[in-house]
Amino acid sequence: MTALRCARRGDHIAVLDRDGDAARTVAQEALTHGAKSSIGMTADVTHEIEVEDAFAHVNETMGPIWGLFANAAVDHGGLIHELPLETWNAVIATNLTGVFLSCKYALRQMLAACSGGSIVCASSPGASVAFSAGGAGAYSASKGGVSALVRCMAIDYAMHGIRVNAIVPGATETKLMWNNVPPARIAGMRDQLHKEIPLGRIAAPEEPANAIAWLLSDDSSYVTGSELVCDGGVLAKASISV
Repeated sequence: MTALRCARRGDHIAVLDRDGDAARTVAQEALTHGAKSSIGMTADVTHEIEVEDAFAHVNETMGPIWGLFANAAVDHGGLIHELPLETWNAVIATNLTGVFLSCKYALRQMLAACSGGSIVCASSPGASVAFSAGGAGAYSASKGGVSALVRCMAIDYAMHGIRVNAIVPGATETKLMWNNVPPARIAGMRDQLHKEIPLGRIAAPEEPANAIAWLLSDDSSYVTGSELVCDGGVLAKASISV
């Protein structure tokens, strides 16, 4: 959704996904939304060579990267004492190491081009608070790492005119939202969330996408090292009814 939002303002769009067909489909759709150019590529962000090659191809075909949205994520739940190491490693590899690798190769291009840039990384309310449903230790730890990484990169690269921020989306109607919810329970869970979210509804995908597009634009030129919370008021709300 962010790619399409940025396409509408005429950006060059590159979409990376381990599902190459999905990436190419979004890239084609971006062209119909107004992108100046668009490519979709297969890349698994847990494999450094694939990230390096994909970013090099973007540089060759479109020029150096100016804006990056690093958002690949998986959510495999489980209580820590029962969680297999393989599951923990898979979550960290995608959600945190994948962000690191994407930023690493984007930053190299930005520094070489000497033209500044904007990086947005996907964090989560889980980086700051525990989810009431529980079993999100690996996911929350990975997102806490993303938020810490964002703050450090913002300081390290500010002198180069490169801004780094985090988006903190709340409940949003995406596949990942319902990844750990049995299909028969989704409708009831959705109704419950509508009661608990201060704005009274789950976000449409376009809503966090608009916030991300703003962070990727010059309209946010004095914003760096921040977490833009787009969660309908969840983090502002006390958990007890007094």
